[in-house]
Amino acid sequence: MTTNLFLIFGVVFLTSLALVGTKNIHGRYSMDSTFGVQKIHTQDTPRIGGIAIAIGLLVAWLLASPPVRELLGTMLLAGIPAFAFGLLEDITKSVSVRQRLLATMASGVLAWYLTGVAMRDTGLAPLDWLLQTTPLAVLFTAFAVGGVANAMNIIDGFNGLAAGATTIMLTAMGLIALSLGDAPLASVCFLIAVCALGFNCVNWPLGKLFLGDGGAYLLGFCVAWMAVLLPMRHVEIHAWTTLLVCAYPVLEVAFSVLRRRRRDGHHPGQPDKVHLHHLVHRRVVCKLFPHLSAPLKNSLTSVFCWPMIAVSAVVAVVFAQNPPILATTLVGFAIAYAAVYSRLSQFRWCFSPATLQSALLQNQTNPH
Repeated sequence: MTTNLFLIFGVVFLTSLALVGTKNIHGRYSMDSTFGVQKIHTQDTPRIGGIAIAIGLLVAWLLASPPVRELLGTMLLAGIPAFAFGLLEDITKSVSVRQRLLATMASGVLAWYLTGVAMRDTGLAPLDWLLQTTPLAVLFTAFAVGGVANAMNIIDGFNGLAAGATTIMLTAMGLIALSLGDAPLASVCFLIAVCALGFNCVNWPLGKLFLGDGGAYLLGFCVAWMAVLLPMRHVEIHAWTTLLVCAYPVLEVAFSVLRRRRRDGHHPGQPDKVHLHHLVHRRVVCKLFPHLSAPLKNSLTSVFCWPMIAVSAVVAVVFAQNPPILATTLVGFAIAYAAVYSRLSQFRWCFSPATLQSALLQNQTNPH
C-alpha cells in the first residue's frame, strides 16, 4: 500500500508538471484569466489540474486490491457527471452554476444507484424517520453530496487551500476507518488524499496550476461520498463525525448563501470576494506581511486557514464515537467561525446580521 501511495503521488505530481509545461499548447482553452470579482492571482494560469487528479485516481484503481478497487471504481464512475461538467466549465467558461450543482447532485444519485447506500441516519429523529423512505433518502444524499462538492469549489480561491483541505479531511476519515478495521475504505481515503497532495506540490506556493472546477468538484464529490459511506458502513460512527470533519467547507457554503441572500440584487450562486479566506487574506496576511509578493500572500492565506480545518478534523478523529462532544464542537466551531468573520468584516467579535450588509458593501468598495 505504501508503495502505491508514493507511486500515485508521483503520477499526479508529474502529470501536473506536464500540464504546466504544455500550457502553450492548451492554454487558449485552459487558462484562467485574472478577470473576475473573486480572482486573486496576478497572471493567467491553467485551470485544468482536475485532469491530473483524475489520472492519478485511475492509476490508483488499476493498482488497487479487489476490495479497494470495488469501492474506488464505483466512486469514480459516479463522479463522472461532477468532473465532466466542471471540466467543461474550465474549458468553455459557459456552464452555469445551476448546471454544475445539478451535475454534482446527479453524481450523488448515481453513487446511490451503484451502491445502494444513502444517508438514513443523521441523529435527528424526525429527519431520520423521513429518510427511511428511499426517494427522500436519495434526494437528501444527492443534496448533501452536491452541497459539499460545491463547498469545495467555493473554498478553492487561494493556492493550496482546497487541495490542502481535501488532504486533511480525507486523512482524518481514513484514520477513523482504520481504527474501525475498515482497511478498504481507509485505503480509498488515503489514495485520494495523496492525489490531492501530489497536485498541491505544484499548486502551492507558486500557483503554477489550478484545480479548476473539474478538480474541485471531483475532490469535493470524493470527500462527500466518503463522508456518507463511513457512518453508513459503521453504525458506531455518528453522522456528526464526518460532518465535523467537513465543517469548514460546509459552514463556508452555508454562510455564503445566507450572506448573499441578504444583499439586494445578488443571487446566492453569484461569486463574490468576501468569503472568510478572502478576509483572512485582506485583513490578516496583507496587514502582517505587506512587503511580500502577491503570489506569496496568496499562498500564505492557506497556511492561516489550514489549522481551522485541522482542528475540527482532529477532534472528529479523537472523539469519533462520542456524539455529545462532536455536536458541541460543531456548534462551537460555527460560533467561532461567525465571530472571526465578524471581527474581520465588521471589526468586532459579535456577529451582527443587521450590520452585515453594510459591512460587506464597504469591503467591496474598499477591498484593502
